Amino acid sequence: MSDKLKKQAFQAEIQQVLDIVIHSLYTDKEIFVRELISNSSDALEKLRFLQASGTSVHQADVDLKITLETDEKAKTLTIRDTGIGMTQEELEQNLGTIAHSDSKGFLDRFKEAKKEDASLIGQFGVGFYSVFMVADKICVYTRSYREDTPGYLWESSGMQGYEISEAENLDRGTKIVVHLKDDQKEFSEEGTIEQIIKRYSNFVPFPVESNGKTINTVKAIWAKSKNDIKEEEYGEFYRYIGHDSEDPFYHLHFSSDVPLAIQSLLYVPSKNFELLGMAKSESEVNLYCRKVLIESRAEHLFPDWLRFLKGVVDSEDLPLNISRESMQDSTLIAKINKVLTSRFIKFLGEQAKKDPEKFDKFFEEYGRFIKEGITTDYAHRDALSKLLRYESSGLDKGNRTFLQEYVERMSSDQKEIYYLTSPNREAAESNPYFEGFKAKKIEVLFLYDPWDEFVMEHLREFDGKTLVAAEKATIDLDDQERESEQKSLDTKEGEELTGWIKSTLGDRVQKVRISKRLVDSPAVVLDSDAHMTSTMRKMMKAMKKGEGDAAEDEAKVDLEINPSHPIIRELNQTRVTNDALASKVTEQILDSCLISAGLMGDPRVMLNRMNDLILNVLKK
Repeated sequence: MSDKLKKQAFQAEIQQVLDIVIHSLYTDKEIFVRELISNSSDALEKLRFLQASGTSVHQADVDLKITLETDEKAKTLTIRDTGIGMTQEELEQNLGTIAHSDSKGFLDRFKEAKKEDASLIGQFGVGFYSVFMVADKICVYTRSYREDTPGYLWESSGMQGYEISEAENLDRGTKIVVHLKDDQKEFSEEGTIEQIIKRYSNFVPFPVESNGKTINTVKAIWAKSKNDIKEEEYGEFYRYIGHDSEDPFYHLHFSSDVPLAIQSLLYVPSKNFELLGMAKSESEVNLYCRKVLIESRAEHLFPDWLRFLKGVVDSEDLPLNISRESMQDSTLIAKINKVLTSRFIKFLGEQAKKDPEKFDKFFEEYGRFIKEGITTDYAHRDALSKLLRYESSGLDKGNRTFLQEYVERMSSDQKEIYYLTSPNREAAESNPYFEGFKAKKIEVLFLYDPWDEFVMEHLREFDGKTLVAAEKATIDLDDQERESEQKSLDTKEGEELTGWIKSTLGDRVQKVRISKRLVDSPAVVLDSDAHMTSTMRKMMKAMKKGEGDAAEDEAKVDLEINPSHPIIRELNQTRVTNDALASKVTEQILDSCLISAGLMGDPRVMLNRMNDLILNVLKK
């Protein structure tokens, strides 16, 4: 070792940065390991480019790799690379001048040479100073790739500045010895360093060794061409990053250069754990910049309704702040979100056409998320609506249809898409609200999930056709369509009976009228609120359970009666001969309709009345 060549104080700006870095910039001190590995990777990438371009380099036969060594006794961590190294001038520029780096200029040259696979990760500069969070002293040994250039030692204990001297017998590259503070000695432990490498630098494109053992054995397959990846490799990679023993349901390998440089590999797990009753899941998509982890389980990469996705997103366009821990430009993340979300929705549409049966299974698992997207994500609402799948009266049980397919089957004079919310197919087909559509042979979508009611309310229309709940639709059946052999009440009888029923029921109903939609049922109730269906009313009532007076939440309904049904015709006669009995029957008809619509409140009054009616029957 020669005499000291230069002793230099840091720039005033660097002293300020050091203070910020040490005391407040980084939330996790382990980040310094990532920064050093990233800088080493840059140095190796630069050397690889020089060799590929025919430049003569010192020790050309030395393998390109990064090695780390821990020494708990000495409380040191050493990181070494066989990269481009530095001259004395470069040491002063890169480590003595704030945020100085030639990485940007080198990348420009790389692109000019049309080497678009450049993967320069970081910069010497502020990231390097993160070491002072944990170090009392740092020694940087380095020798440039240039032939016949000496090696140098750069030493610093922090705020006091640095010293540079010549160093003998150095190989090409850079070695950094971190002398740890007493309270940071955990970073001299082999297990701790291995965990940090696996978390942040597992996909660095050069071998990373720790105490002689290669740590980064998993390859960043998202950066490879799809043509070079086998299907089983996608599964292996998913099991690694997804911590899942089962194969994924879908995977999307997507790359884009415009408007942003993005490489991504996204997976849909085989099971929706929220559907199994587990807590709300969190996104498991990790954000990388040139294969270095920036944020695990990154927020805002996708809208919340896509939280079931797992995978990686890598963008070299990310402008990072000086810590690399958070994105400086939130609008850029919003752009990435838009690009990735749109592409994933497009992917689902492609899968639906490619294999409808498999997509049906996906929709059974993850349909709730699609519906959540429609109700919360206005920007993608129309695109998501094309993925909805429902059973329909026009198809056999178990078969589902897209809304677009429904529209294509509509007659030219049909202007609306009709839907009916019901717990299952059997209940839907026997529902009074369906009778008129069945008679007219108009297709109705059957919605079995209570969420669907809100989906339709938010969607409003599809392909220019208004979405209308069956109970709110105007359906007028003529005598032929009713196909009833029963004699119907005439107009006068109907008016008199509806008036009597309204008088009998009082405030329990808003209006009573003759129905033009019923075929087999004696009566039906309709919510008097034009924007409220019985299903929505029932859900709102459930949500308000225990809050205030239950009577305040009771539905305000209209009652429609079927003038040709035997019960209604017999009621019309009985009201003349036995008003008391007819009144009880009328109350029972209303309660039966409320039960059918799911709007019945306290059933005890109804049960007492039913017992009286049974007794009346038995006495006859």
